[in-house]
Amino acid sequence: MASREKSVQSETSPRQSEIAPAKGKLGVMTPGMGAVATTFVAGVEAVRKGLAAPIGSLTQMGTIRLGKRTEGRSPKIKEFVPLSSLDDMVFGGWDIFEDDMYASACHAGVLERSLLDQVKPFLETIKPRTAVFDRNYVKKLDGPNVKKGKNKMDLAEQLREDIRDFKRTSGAERMIVIWCGSTESFIEPSAVHQSVEAFQQGLCKNDENIAPSMIYAYAALSEGIAFANGAPNLTVDIPVMHELSRRNSAPICGKDFKTGQTLMKTILAPGFKARLLGMSGWFSTNILGNRDGEVLDDPGSFKTKEESKLSVLEHILQPELYPQLYGNIHHKVRINYYPPRGDNKEGWDNIDIFGWLGYPMQIKVDFLCRDSILAAPIVLDLVLLLDLAQRAPELKGIGIQEWLSFYFKSPMTKPGLYPEHDLFIQLIKLKNTLRHLRGEQLITHLGLEYYD
Repeated sequence: MASREKSVQSETSPRQSEIAPAKGKLGVMTPGMGAVATTFVAGVEAVRKGLAAPIGSLTQMGTIRLGKRTEGRSPKIKEFVPLSSLDDMVFGGWDIFEDDMYASACHAGVLERSLLDQVKPFLETIKPRTAVFDRNYVKKLDGPNVKKGKNKMDLAEQLREDIRDFKRTSGAERMIVIWCGSTESFIEPSAVHQSVEAFQQGLCKNDENIAPSMIYAYAALSEGIAFANGAPNLTVDIPVMHELSRRNSAPICGKDFKTGQTLMKTILAPGFKARLLGMSGWFSTNILGNRDGEVLDDPGSFKTKEESKLSVLEHILQPELYPQLYGNIHHKVRINYYPPRGDNKEGWDNIDIFGWLGYPMQIKVDFLCRDSILAAPIVLDLVLLLDLAQRAPELKGIGIQEWLSFYFKSPMTKPGLYPEHDLFIQLIKLKNTLRHLRGEQLITHLGLEYYD
């Protein structure tokens, strides 16, 4: 019995690991400097100037309970773990259009001009570097600010030099690269993705299965820099990137920022399952008018997004365990490009459920959301938490950061391990990881100790 107690204690009260302090500047580079990236950067500067609050950011506004409920210890997360200060963040990136971040933000139309003008001098200093781009992967876009090279390996080396140059010129001591670009056409994993050697040969041979986002990821990881994938692209969800990530202690996570409609699914579906309410169908329609909507008007890019969106319900509801309740769901997802809507997306859902004795019921959700407003705090949190992972010995060498699943529609996991999509379980996973790193007891919510 004594050995059993010792085992349980070691699992719930881990030793505190040494996390390197967040000294110096943190550089953030975004492939893609459109609506999401500019809303993120403008927002950080607005917060730094005291013009707005970082609403939606777990790292800035969230708290974390430590110990028993009776202890009353709930510090802010940013006070509990050594995160970089917003004041220490510097920004750069790449885009196929030549607009600086102020012009790009104005074009995106997410933030009001009155706010943008207050951070205009800062945003105008952030100009895009020439991008790696190929219309074969994003058919609805084209732009002039594009790199040229003799092959994809040459393009990768140019990106690596961009990263080194940004680090030198910005004074950044640590860096993060986070994909804020478009959804690429659907690609299946192939032989070129299976090892670093095969991938490098593929770069030299211009293998068509190597998409631009993969070239960015390869460049960042080769430089020992963490990479987050904010789109549903394959990008880092392949063995070569897992290998590079572990080899160079450069954490990876993804994929596809969890913002509007899928966010609602990961909130509602766990509730239906918890109450064992059956489901016969879930029909989802999106109306979106920004650049993302234009890109997704292409069938190849839509298939990539569809795969990301459709996997959520299956993993949450577990039809193999509950065939009578969830074994015959009709799950449909549609995305419609509608320019007048701009970045203010409308996600409409019709949910057909059934309850006691099989009696049917319906739920209808009309979420009039602002896509980039929901995405910007996700970008901020991922940047800060990935930087933390780079400084934490227990995390930096493991590759995939599954504890960051909270932020993604299609969370990456170790191959063969199913992903956790339930938003509330994801939050427990994230906070328990932070507790573990700081040597605090993990919270199980058992609660029996209060009634001994």
